[in-house]
Amino acid sequence: MISSKKEKNEMIRVFIGFDSKEVVAFNVLSHSINRKSSIPVAISPVALNQLSNVFTRERNSLQSTEFSFSRFLVPYLCNYEGWALFMDCDMLVLDDLADLWKLRDENYSLMVVKHNYTPRSEKKFLGHTQTTYEKKNWSSLMLFNNSKCTSLTPEYVNAATGLELHQFKWLADDNQIGELSNQWNFLVDEDIKREGEPSILHYTNGGPYFEDFRNCGFSEEWFEELKFSLSCNNKFINLP
Repeated sequence: MISSKKEKNEMIRVFIGFDSKEVVAFNVLSHSINRKSSIPVAISPVALNQLSNVFTRERNSLQSTEFSFSRFLVPYLCNYEGWALFMDCDMLVLDDLADLWKLRDENYSLMVVKHNYTPRSEKKFLGHTQTTYEKKNWSSLMLFNNSKCTSLTPEYVNAATGLELHQFKWLADDNQIGELSNQWNFLVDEDIKREGEPSILHYTNGGPYFEDFRNCGFSEEWFEELKFSLSCNNKFINLP
């Protein structure tokens, strides 16, 4: 674990995948992070319009989000220094991210929740195909030890296959991947076993902001956070 005084005072760097079809998800997740964090947080979107000079690969028909591959540019964007957290936008933070940040371990290049499951449906939000592969959803939340992820150059990210990226073929071996409890990436309506109460909800099939998933598990928590994000003077804003 990281315990030096310098690291304790370090700001949490969070990169959230941004998709133009899920703008509200990005904003609500950002709000939940800021509202719950006990230490400073810097949030950056992984947005294609901001990466046009770096990310040049064409969109694959199997991509369900705009950030399916660009997420792996996070170490490059950090100049391969320090640590950074990547999160899918379809998440909601229920607890203090400082508690997750404390789990960084210099023995690893990367830390993730190591899901082991088969999706229950063949389709997810907006009719996208629900693909199944080894290590599925491991890359939806990643704690990058950036100095140990130097193989993730823009050239590699632009050229590597989806499986090479999402199955971490850019690491020497799987021993470089540390494991986090699934409380930090709880798959709503997919995870059966809970390792403690969820600290981060992941609406992997589709968030309640999509009509088809409006009543999905933990939808009330998401709508409550939406209200917080649209409040002024402690009152919910009634939009015209």
